[in-house]
Amino acid sequence: MTTLLVILHVIVSLFLILVVLLQQGKGADLAGAFGGGGSQTFFGARGATTMLHKLTTASFVIFVLTSIALAVLQARPQDSVMRNTPASAAPSAPAPATPAPTTTTAVPVAPQQ
Repeated sequence: MTTLLVILHVIVSLFLILVVLLQQGKGADLAGAFGGGGSQTFFGARGATTMLHKLTTASFVIFVLTSIALAVLQARPQDSVMRNTPASAAPSAPAPATPAPTTTTAVPVAPQQ
């Protein structure tokens, strides 16, 4: 879940960067550079918001929602292997070392005559 959300977040952030960089400043619309008026607007010349403005707003909303979701997911306590272990359990004492086995060497006995 988190991995999918991170991938979506990165894609949306790259798209948001692209859309913001494509926008022109106020009074310097792309249509004004080519002599046209209102060719960049979404619903014709009468629309106040451009297609890029709508894309920027939508991607910003998705970016904020994925940011909040990632923050909430990271704030939750994660599963742990040690969760079921009692807190007061002390480690057990090590087993006593066993003495090294003694080796006996056979002493040859001379045969009796």
